[in-house]
Amino acid sequence: MNSSVVRYRVSLARAALLVAFHLGLVATAHAADWPTHPLTMINPFAAGGPNDVVARLFAQRMGEVLGQPIIVENIGGAGGMNGADRVAKAAPDGYTFLQGTVGTQAQNQTLFKKPAYNSTTDFAPVALILEAPLVLIARKDLPVNDMKQFVAYAKAHKDSMQFASAGTGSAIHLGCALVNLVTGLDVVHVPFRGANPAMQDLIGGRVDYLCDIITSAKPQIDAGSVKPIAVLTKERSAALPDVPTAIEQGFDVEAYTWNAFFLPKGTPEPIVQKLRQATLAAMKTPAVREKLEAAGLQLVADDRTTPEYLASFVQSEIVKWAAPIKASGASSE
Repeated sequence: MNSSVVRYRVSLARAALLVAFHLGLVATAHAADWPTHPLTMINPFAAGGPNDVVARLFAQRMGEVLGQPIIVENIGGAGGMNGADRVAKAAPDGYTFLQGTVGTQAQNQTLFKKPAYNSTTDFAPVALILEAPLVLIARKDLPVNDMKQFVAYAKAHKDSMQFASAGTGSAIHLGCALVNLVTGLDVVHVPFRGANPAMQDLIGGRVDYLCDIITSAKPQIDAGSVKPIAVLTKERSAALPDVPTAIEQGFDVEAYTWNAFFLPKGTPEPIVQKLRQATLAAMKTPAVREKLEAAGLQLVADDRTTPEYLASFVQSEIVKWAAPIKASGASSE
């Protein structure tokens, strides 16, 4: 190779490095100024539901911290896939981010034959914010009072029992699918179009049990309309202190939904950290904490709010939920 070719290639390499250096400076300057205009938080579910309430509560406080309003945009459909995909394909400039859940980031990766995105590679994790326990509840006249009695009764009456859900593949369905898998139950699944009609049929005694999110289960438990069997987290919920966990009762079942924030892959690290700091500020705001805890939602500890933790957590959740999804036969195109 002659010297002129070598010099040409060296010049090209230096030019490429110079371009990369200047692009890096531009990105750094952009991150330093961010945000300069309103942000959009995508809530991948319909307005008015529990996830929407959380989104708007955080958006208001985080917007105050960042000095720019955060607009919550509801993009429902496909179990949250549509909204999450919008963020996966958004510009990595920090102005569009996702309130992801166990469904959008973990369960859908197995539930859908062809997921629209890879939740471990198409997003920049920001922070895990809260967990919402699922509660195993039964019709109020089911002749059982604890988990062991429930499992024994369900096995003895499996041909006549039914459990309800908010739809095939919903977090409520998969929570009970996990309960059934761990306890060895084989009970008919009755999917409804939403959690409310499922709860109404449980109250009416037309189905036998349901694994509902604590925010909607607690009012019915307090009213005596349904019978609580177990909280499906490691520790008891402060919102239902008298209801023991499944683990306490000898059954290794953990089923809960969770919420976390994600940016598109490639978002500059300084922006990721700024959004995380705004998230932590919201989590530590007394008014925010009080509203969440009153609903039975549990804010996570500080050491679980790092992007690194969230990245690892999502991977573990995908693995965890693959087994009950496959065992239940749930699948979506």
